Amino acid sequence: MLRHLIHYGIHFLVPVLIAVWFFKGDSLKVALILLAGIIIDMDHLWATPLYDPNRCSIGFHALHSYWAILVYSILPFFKTTRIVGLALIIHIIADWMDCLLM
Repeated sequence: MLRHLIHYGIHFLVPVLIAVWFFKGDSLKVALILLAGIIIDMDHLWATPLYDPNRCSIGFHALHSYWAILVYSILPFFKTTRIVGLALIIHIIADWMDCLLM
């Protein structure tokens, strides 16, 4: 239970808190972009089985690969991709915590 609370808390609560605390003028827009980082879970659709509660996403799914994570970690260094990069990194952190708590 704690594992799921931490995992989904990072997925949904952390993006909203970051948007409210650090992006006061655009908090709603930024929160929606940060929450949209969950879109990279689309790669779960290509996995068999579709959902496995004991599978670590990091390194298994294409958009959770180490190469993809490398790209995500470069995105925040550019103004035009900063928030999207942050969204993807938050998502990876959430999944990484889930892997650690397995």
